[in-house]
Amino acid sequence: MTKQLTAILLGLCLLSGCQVETTDTDISTTKATAASSSQNLAFNQHWQFKKSAQALPLAQLTAPWQSVSLPHTPRLEPEVVNQQWQGIAWYQKQFDVPDAWLQKVVLIRFEAAMNQADVWLNGQKVGSHLGGYLPFTLDLSHALKPGSNTLLVRLDNRDNPITGPKPLHLLDFNTYGGLYRGVSVQIKDKLMITDEMLANSVGGGGVFITYPEVSDQRATIAIKTQLQNQYTENKTLQLTQILLWQGQTIARTTQPYQLTAGEVADVKQQITVTTPKLWSPQSPNLYTLQTELFSGEQLIEQQQRQIGIRSFTFNAKHQLLINGKQTFLRGVNRHQEYPFVGYALSAQADYRDAVKIKQAGFDYVRLSHYPHSPAFMQAADKLGLVVLDAVLGWQYYNPDPAFANHVVDSCRDLIRRDRNHPSVLAWECSLNETEMPATLIKRLNDAVHQEFPGSFSAGWQAGYDIFVQARQHRLQHYQTPQQPYIVSEYGDWEYYAQNAGFNQDSWGDLKEEQRSSRQLLNSGEKRLLQQALNIEEAHNDNFTVPAFADGYWVMFDYNRGYTDDIEASGIMSLYRQPKYSYYFFASQRDASEVSPLFQSGPMVHIASEWQADSSTDVRVFSNADAVALYLNGQLIARQAATRDHYSQHLAHPPFIFHLGKFTAGTLRAEAIIDDKVVATHEVSTPGKAASIRLQLDTSGVAPVPGVNDILFVYAQLQDKDGHPLWRNDIPLQASASGDIEILNQTPIVTSMGQGALLIRIGNSLKHAQVTVTAAGLPPATLMLAPEAH
Repeated sequence: MTKQLTAILLGLCLLSGCQVETTDTDISTTKATAASSSQNLAFNQHWQFKKSAQALPLAQLTAPWQSVSLPHTPRLEPEVVNQQWQGIAWYQKQFDVPDAWLQKVVLIRFEAAMNQADVWLNGQKVGSHLGGYLPFTLDLSHALKPGSNTLLVRLDNRDNPITGPKPLHLLDFNTYGGLYRGVSVQIKDKLMITDEMLANSVGGGGVFITYPEVSDQRATIAIKTQLQNQYTENKTLQLTQILLWQGQTIARTTQPYQLTAGEVADVKQQITVTTPKLWSPQSPNLYTLQTELFSGEQLIEQQQRQIGIRSFTFNAKHQLLINGKQTFLRGVNRHQEYPFVGYALSAQADYRDAVKIKQAGFDYVRLSHYPHSPAFMQAADKLGLVVLDAVLGWQYYNPDPAFANHVVDSCRDLIRRDRNHPSVLAWECSLNETEMPATLIKRLNDAVHQEFPGSFSAGWQAGYDIFVQARQHRLQHYQTPQQPYIVSEYGDWEYYAQNAGFNQDSWGDLKEEQRSSRQLLNSGEKRLLQQALNIEEAHNDNFTVPAFADGYWVMFDYNRGYTDDIEASGIMSLYRQPKYSYYFFASQRDASEVSPLFQSGPMVHIASEWQADSSTDVRVFSNADAVALYLNGQLIARQAATRDHYSQHLAHPPFIFHLGKFTAGTLRAEAIIDDKVVATHEVSTPGKAASIRLQLDTSGVAPVPGVNDILFVYAQLQDKDGHPLWRNDIPLQASASGDIEILNQTPIVTSMGQGALLIRIGNSLKHAQVTVTAAGLPPATLMLAPEAH
């Protein structure tokens, strides 16, 4: 088929009004001709919702339906979630079916539904699914009717012994509920590329991409595409793979094929690339692979996905080689929850989280302890975050065979969903901190290698390719690993409790609060500096073992099901505000690494409020050769980093300046590389509060209307000179106008002088604004419209 004919057909598609949608699945875009189309339609708007704490029939629920859009959570929770909602959630959607759909295969794909799902179409049950973190696809074709159709979904997010994890009242995180990720409808020709979730094919289904050969000179891309012919007659087809770099075609291959009636078959193709642009954390180069299915001259289906050419291997010393180059991965663990909305994040919010992780100095993230969203996976690909991808599991095992079967099935589904992401290092198909029988470990390890030959399994017990061990466990029973090794968690529990982490709900052995790494943003300078020192000590110690990666626990503060407080070991607050420890990690990234996608390059940060009770031993974090510190314009010292027993293995230890006494005014730090000032930071002793400064946290993505996008707005108290105040617990009031909603469910008060709002964007930014007031201060207003940025 010529490029000209392709362009004509796609032009007809646009003129005829066929839809081209982007979803948050790996299959990102499907285009079609007017005469014979395959479409991928976002299905997130115009849902109805109601809920019940008991398992009552829908007919007995007298409450009216509420109009909602996805992603959606059954209840907006308070800041501290002490009784997360659990029960039965019902979702209903009316939609029209054109006659043309009745000649097609119509699939619906739920990216996640917490936790047990049953689905009906027009009163006919079309499927069920167990497990709240991974996608499932159902075939609606046999139950569709022309005109109006009704889809009904019943969700049960109560504790489930088959899916786990622990019952919520014992669990160290929350699982939330609802249709909290997107839903899409695929309208396919009966000659089609299969959906990888519905196909349930070991090592197959959909499009599966691997890289048998990877070097700077040459790379081979192997593409296995599963095709299905649901026609009653044989079909001849052509399958074309087109590789694009920045929109330009650099390679293509086409293969004719014949499928008999009812046949399902795999088509294997290869593309060779000379001098490829390889994917790595420092250079996350992404190609576009376009897959086109033709029947004669008719374009039946087209899919596009971004791919990264790379190799992960290990040498004889169990060091990680990325594209043949030895690499240590500095990383962090992440829980995906937001305040109030739980898991119901927009794709843009997931991307903003990934930006924050990357600019905090990390190149690796462990997705603990469950699968995170496809949007986060795509962000990791784009930003250069290596990912340890995990199934749900934490301190829970059920001897019922149904439990083991479910875990193994979840492992397979995780790999099928995420196998084409270059960011995935290994599959943590393991029940974290859970004694698993050897038979289950073998089944999980085998499942990894069956679904993705040549990839790596990971787990905390023997029997996996990669050994993951938390530092608190290592301190009590370390043995030199005989295989590749990751420090899965560190920096929290060993400063919080005496045990090895298996009894998190036992309170008898906790250390003093001021020694802990669990420090809220409002804990004060001294305790936040203690958190940063704990982290420095622990990260430094990780270099004394043969680990190729480590992961601090944890990136963001989070809620816990079993206790009425916030787990505060995050280097950012629940509202994504940085603590001093954030800047410690940012300083560990080399100044030469610069990206337009996130804050990077030379940095310096003074970890002080510089008030009368501040430490006069001033700690400064920087990745520079030297730092000069000034007080009120007078040079205190210019010096190299302070390397001591806390930091002898670190790339960039902190700079500690001994001032001797406090003098009010301004501290200014200058970062110096090759005798040039490359970055500066100032901290001033604040005066009285005079105003409020509002900031919209976009982190690389401006607010997007029409997709339930959520963003933070920060309200900073400042004095008449614009210096930030550090006062805690100052009440703030917030209001919004235009099509936005303030989601805070608890009073807004300041931490380190700053209040945080979470807002949801509606269908328009026109006239959208937020106003914040405080007693005795003039109101501050932030306009969200594009022209205001």
